[in-house]
Amino acid sequence: MERDVRYETDGHVGIVTLDRPQVHNALRRQTYDELTELVRTTEARALVVTGEGRSFCSGDDVRELMSGGADGEAPRPEPRITPAAGALLDTDVPVIAAVNGPAVGWGMELALLADLRVAARRAKFGELFVKRGLCSDVAGIGRLAQLVGRERAAELLFTGEVIDAERAERIGLVGRVVDDDRLLPEALELAHRIAANPPLAVAALKRGLRRALDPDWNDLGAWVSTTLGELFTTEDHREGVRSFLEKREPRYVGR
Repeated sequence: MERDVRYETDGHVGIVTLDRPQVHNALRRQTYDELTELVRTTEARALVVTGEGRSFCSGDDVRELMSGGADGEAPRPEPRITPAAGALLDTDVPVIAAVNGPAVGWGMELALLADLRVAARRAKFGELFVKRGLCSDVAGIGRLAQLVGRERAAELLFTGEVIDAERAERIGLVGRVVDDDRLLPEALELAHRIAANPPLAVAALKRGLRRALDPDWNDLGAWVSTTLGELFTTEDHREGVRSFLEKREPRYVGR
């Protein structure tokens, strides 16, 4: 079976590349499973996550993961944290997102789940869940406000606005913006600086940040999945998916 995620090593640094450029690295179930497994089993001292081609990640593959509410029975997620999110939140390995292009929907969640974000100038960011009649995953709720403050987070979540890399840097969503051709070298240089430090101390520091700053991710994940199960059944979700596939403006009705 052809893999959706490519994994390479550069010394003590692991490079995780979403490798579905033909669909802008959209995530299907196989992609989520491979990402989860790679993060849980890596022996690297630091990870760099990026996307193949000109996109970081366009979010869920709508035709596979989100269209159940449009044409068939609505998905009923288990009341638990998304396994890929759980793996990224639980790992003691520092994760750097090298955002090489649009990071929208769960693509933005993936960037938020990293410890550090380096963005190419062509990168864009958007929490698009509201446009599909859904709520974001745990990172959009639990991490975004930590980075940009509650008011800016609320604006991004409630409007579904897509912002460019320069604005993302100004509001603190990303740590640095670099020229497109310098993205991976800059991210790898940062990863190697981290990986050169004592790994036990780095892992302890990451656990300390979780203890000091993070909510109960499992409880939040259960709330998100339960809420998504309800939102998947709404007319607004079905309209959000249909309008996206039909490339037209949606008509929401509040049901």
